[in-house]
Amino acid sequence: MLRKIKSDIQAVFDNDPAARSWFEVIFTYSGLHAIWAHRIAHWLFNRRMYTLARIISQISRFFTGIEIHPGAKIGNRLFIDHGMGVVIGETCEIGDDVVIYQGVTLGGTGKEKGKRHPTIGNNVVISSGAKVLGSFKVGDNSNIGANSVVLKEVPPNSTVVGIPGQVVKHNGVRVNRLDHTQMPNPVNDMLNRMQRELDELKEEIRRLKQELREGQDHEVNDLQHAHKE
Repeated sequence: MLRKIKSDIQAVFDNDPAARSWFEVIFTYSGLHAIWAHRIAHWLFNRRMYTLARIISQISRFFTGIEIHPGAKIGNRLFIDHGMGVVIGETCEIGDDVVIYQGVTLGGTGKEKGKRHPTIGNNVVISSGAKVLGSFKVGDNSNIGANSVVLKEVPPNSTVVGIPGQVVKHNGVRVNRLDHTQMPNPVNDMLNRMQRELDELKEEIRRLKQELREGQDHEVNDLQHAHKE
């Protein structure tokens, strides 16, 4: 247990440049407090002390702003940065060395029974405001972009952005795992393509109108010439 506590603290130093000392991390990092409270609640949950487990979970939520269901399975060295508004569902499974930013939801769609929350692989980054909803897996070494809504399985070593979330490539180069703002945006790409197509259509309509006017002018000239004859 002591070894796991040390690894949780070390995860903060590994992922947050603002962390200055062990004292500061232990007493001021709400994400760390939520994880430690969850370990107690999960232990009770596994021993069928469901109500006590939920009470501890709700107390932790009150003080940290982070809601982790006692049934969720969390791996080693999870780092929750800031954490306010994070929700992790009952059947969610999280691997090792995962980073979660504020406002993230790992939830269900309300349609499944049994396993209804996502499984997060190892070394995954889930950026601010992202929603991962449903019973599927997010592969190892993947990045979920800020405010993305992910509704289907994500292959390993992928970057997902947009609503709904789409797997995208960034010139074959993996995005910096902690720089969750510099990611390609498929919505903007789609809007740019639509704008180009609209410009092409406008040009085509202008050309057709010009040809129509020229044809009408020729017809008028032919009629005038025939009338004179």
